[in-house]
Amino acid sequence: MYRNPSRDKSSPSRDQRPAFGWFKGLIYGLFGVTAIAVGVALAAVFAVYMHLQSSLPSVHSLKNYSPPVVSSIYAADGSLMGEYYVERRYLVPLADVPSELILAFLAAEDSRFFEHPGLDLVGISRAMLKNLQAGEIVQGGSTITQQVAKALLLTPERTWSRKLKEAILAYRIDHALNKDEILTIYLNQIYLGEGAYGVEAAARTYFGKGVHDLDLAECALLAGLPQAPSRYSPFKQYDLARERQYHVLKQMAGLGHISPAIMQAAFAEPLRLVPPRRWTLKEQSYFSEQVRREAESRYGHDALYKQGLQIYTTMEPAAQQMAEAALDRGIRELDKRHGYRGAHQHIAVEKWRDFSRNLTGKNKDLAEKRTAEALITGYDKKAKIFQLDLGSAKAQLPATGSGWGEDRRLPANLKPGDAIWVRLEKLLGKDSAATLWLVSLEQEPQVQGALLALNHQTGAVLCMVGGRDFEQSQFNRAVQAIRQPGSAFKPIIYGAALDRGFTPASILIDSPVSYGDSSLQGRWTPANYDNRFWGPILLRDALIYSRNVVTVKLLQSIGPRQAIEYAKQLGIHSPLTPTLALALGASAVSLWELLTAYSTFANQGARTDPYLIEKVLDRYGRVLTAHQPQPERVISPESAFVMTDILKGVIEEGTGRRARKLGRPAAGKTGTSNDLKDAWFIGYTPSILTGVWVGYDDDDITLGGDETGGHAACPIWLYFMEEYLRDQPIEKFPVPEDIVFARVSARGSGSEQETTGKAVYAAFRKDQLRGDPNTLQNQAASDESGELRSPRGAKQEDPMDAFFKSDLF
Repeated sequence: MYRNPSRDKSSPSRDQRPAFGWFKGLIYGLFGVTAIAVGVALAAVFAVYMHLQSSLPSVHSLKNYSPPVVSSIYAADGSLMGEYYVERRYLVPLADVPSELILAFLAAEDSRFFEHPGLDLVGISRAMLKNLQAGEIVQGGSTITQQVAKALLLTPERTWSRKLKEAILAYRIDHALNKDEILTIYLNQIYLGEGAYGVEAAARTYFGKGVHDLDLAECALLAGLPQAPSRYSPFKQYDLARERQYHVLKQMAGLGHISPAIMQAAFAEPLRLVPPRRWTLKEQSYFSEQVRREAESRYGHDALYKQGLQIYTTMEPAAQQMAEAALDRGIRELDKRHGYRGAHQHIAVEKWRDFSRNLTGKNKDLAEKRTAEALITGYDKKAKIFQLDLGSAKAQLPATGSGWGEDRRLPANLKPGDAIWVRLEKLLGKDSAATLWLVSLEQEPQVQGALLALNHQTGAVLCMVGGRDFEQSQFNRAVQAIRQPGSAFKPIIYGAALDRGFTPASILIDSPVSYGDSSLQGRWTPANYDNRFWGPILLRDALIYSRNVVTVKLLQSIGPRQAIEYAKQLGIHSPLTPTLALALGASAVSLWELLTAYSTFANQGARTDPYLIEKVLDRYGRVLTAHQPQPERVISPESAFVMTDILKGVIEEGTGRRARKLGRPAAGKTGTSNDLKDAWFIGYTPSILTGVWVGYDDDDITLGGDETGGHAACPIWLYFMEEYLRDQPIEKFPVPEDIVFARVSARGSGSEQETTGKAVYAAFRKDQLRGDPNTLQNQAASDESGELRSPRGAKQEDPMDAFFKSDLF
């Protein structure tokens, strides 16, 4: 009989199946859905990864880590003059970083740095837990490697994609670089506030020393800055900075890097912060700014501001200070000669308190100032003393003895509420109430000036002052100002004449003359400064006493174009107009050019072009350029010495007599442009050449009565040279072999010529003499026709025959 298996009792019926069968199916279904979701998620993650990694930069560029670093400018003595940068950073190798600083940064930023592969999942989890407990972000999870990736390879935006890129790059960096390489990059790259990038810049900024000299307390302070450089800056938030420092020290102790006792001792140590310093225009100078311009022109903007050039200059800091002081002194004396202009501002009584607060900020460190702004608060008629407020101190200003020549009018011209400038003369008292100063009246001069000094043997510029105050005006009048040199140009004319047959004993005629010139309105009649004519005069004396008319006649004799060619040989590059007015310095030149020309006379006929930059190194210390002086012989040593001998006479007996006070051999020439708008003095000793210019920036303004080169510029030259040469031995100008000295008699019919009838010794080239040098006295005593005769009375051929026979006489 067929039996139906489905009806067999051994087979369970549908009603007898387990009740959980449907649940099992659900589990399988959910597992399948989950598997699919995970697969889709993984695929999505992979797709995102592929998308992100395709746009990620290569980490191998970090192998050649070369960030923007500071370019530094150094003076001749090696002292730092200035810095130029986009990011103030100095690269230091890890070997130069103290171990305490490394441990401090690891404790503060990434304690498991040497254990994780770029990402610290333990640290991330710990940070998340602490942040949840605190209800805010109190700890970050980024490793040092992630910070390197963010700083160098990514943009700073806060997005999930950027965080994912950061994680990927951190992992790659950890496998591409070793830990020391990563640490080196981090410690040099990290921003630590106050414009300091990297630990070396931060050490200099906060403590004024290199990173290798930091102690534990200082290391902990720096290590606490990356989290919030501005918030924890010890300059701005000292207490917060100390709290953060203590946190870092505590972390170091907790990790076993230091003992609790050392931690407490380090925190108890006072922080010796240096005053905040910024390389602003106020701390720059005309010299360093000119160096910056030259370096940028030569190497480009990026190289100067990013590539860490080391620029060594010729500047002597002591000379620069002397030059600035000399120019300031001379200009203030000139300004004082022309009277007091009065208060520069009047303050209403109700605004005195606010003005005093402003003065407090301006007049910090009064002991280090020469001048200061003050507010007149009262006047004691009996004692004739003004009471002044300096903000941070009080002062007394006597109304008499001011030196302005207007003592009687000062009480009437000045009144309470006037803001004036004063010079700090003497500290009268100092107590808790107020510091009291004795002051003298000052005012800010409106006239400008420039001083340039160089070693004429090498061309090295020792100092450069291009104006009264670099902060107020960056226009460099020593280099950029093109002004009329007046009589300071005459040595170039006379030098050209000496090379064309004239001698120091050549007789010229100082007499009236008039010229017709189509470029002028009417006839031109040159005149001497004293409006007198001296008649027959030696060429030597004509330059010593700066006779204008004689120089014009001399220029016509040799020809303006020949004189211009001579000037170009000496280093004058500004355009010179080929007219007879060139003899009087009518064509404008710069102080820089004029010193270049004079260097030829000072350096025995070899022109030495001035220069500022001695050498330039790249960030690795490799020499990019090094200056090699290349003197160019443009005139003979004998001609140069003859000119020097004549210019010595300018100082000994001529228009530069004020410079005799120097008390050592020196040669020089004054210069005054038309209408007293420019005053010059160029002078040199055997070792240094210095030039001074004084005038207004507006060349339509005159300096005022009697403000000639000898009166306005020569004292400034003297002030500087006296200080610079004070402790140096007295030198004599070297005499070339073919130079002879001969006794000549000065010829001058005017009583103004102090040397009339006196015999002097002058220098001559041997080829300038006709026979026995003793004949020169007779040659100088020639007759009115200008013929030169020997002692025997025989008429001689003279190279100036054409000159004397011309209609100029």
